[in-house]
Amino acid sequence: MPSLIQFSGRLLAATVAVTCTSLACAAVVLPRYNVSVADVSVSGLSSGGYMAAQLHFAYSKTIRKGAGIIAGGPVYCSQGNVYIATGPCMTDSGSRNLPYLISTVNTWSGNGYIDPTANLAASKVYLFSGTIDSTVKQAVMNDLKSMYGNYVGSANIVYKNTIAAEHAMPTDYNGNPCSVNASPYINNCNVDAAGDLLKWIHGALNAKNTGTLGGSFINFDQQGFWGNADPTTHGMANEGWAYVPANCAAGQPCKLHVALHGCKQNVATVGTQYYKNAGYNRWADTNNMIVLYPQASPTSANPNGCWDWYGYDDVNFPGKSGGQMVAIKTMIDRIASGNTAAPFTCAHWYGSNYAHVSAGRAYASGGNAYAVNSNQYLGYYSVYAYTDVRNTSSGYYAYGSCT
Repeated sequence: MPSLIQFSGRLLAATVAVTCTSLACAAVVLPRYNVSVADVSVSGLSSGGYMAAQLHFAYSKTIRKGAGIIAGGPVYCSQGNVYIATGPCMTDSGSRNLPYLISTVNTWSGNGYIDPTANLAASKVYLFSGTIDSTVKQAVMNDLKSMYGNYVGSANIVYKNTIAAEHAMPTDYNGNPCSVNASPYINNCNVDAAGDLLKWIHGALNAKNTGTLGGSFINFDQQGFWGNADPTTHGMANEGWAYVPANCAAGQPCKLHVALHGCKQNVATVGTQYYKNAGYNRWADTNNMIVLYPQASPTSANPNGCWDWYGYDDVNFPGKSGGQMVAIKTMIDRIASGNTAAPFTCAHWYGSNYAHVSAGRAYASGGNAYAVNSNQYLGYYSVYAYTDVRNTSSGYYAYGSCT
């Protein structure tokens, strides 16, 4: 894989099957499903691996089940510096100063920049690093394991690091030879990484479907999750994808897994390869599990469509207020809002920042207003500064209107 740097409205009926057989399928509003936040997990490869760890730490109240990281590294490894990102955080050309990174995470946990790290204790963590990975060296993943070890008991962490695999998504049925580093960065290594991490995180699962899938692929609109902003100027595509088993579309209780592609693996670059062939859907189909595939996209600062794990778009990239972070968090909130036990419907208000603060949707600091819990900057704390604020889950507010 190339360098990581070169790198709402409601659906008419939640039970309507939306089947997309090509990239021409029209994007729809992301539907709500009967998903509990107790059954939400995340995983990712490469830049998606870094992003998955960021999401797990930042939103540990929401992503409770756990995380799977393939060829990623410690949270805040880059420290917002592209040279640290491409050096110590990839090629292992220098120290990542792990004690400093852990200290920073602890500070963020205490001041609300991320959710309290105590939430991570019950999570399951799956880590994978190939011995011949030429893009993210194994020593980088070793540091991620050490970081997680400060918050998650060793019995809840599994680390696969003995397989001669290159920098790609390992499967047991599809892709390039295991030693190849080339598009679409999905390799046949006789290792079912998607299945292994899902079974580790979610516990015993039914056997995967090795035949024709019985669910549907949903092509959904990502723009609404950016409030009033244009996602394509922030490294995310206008559209994303999800795989929804038939039982989930029919309203049965389901799990949710967020799967994040790596650089040059977005739909615009490799078509359906990642969201159809990375291995997740076969397990999801027989285990009432929705798989969400958010999509990154290239920008001038991010030519290879990577996720923002080093600050190319947002100085708050690893925190709850980071733009891409909030977008994916709000997608999770949207899907889980169909849960029959605890339904939550997005609401939004357009008003002065003074009014938002008075109503508890925002707080004032240093003459500015910030959304409660997401900590997103809203502008001056003034009766003359007007902003859209949305409430996507209990106690969580963000910039913009509802999807």
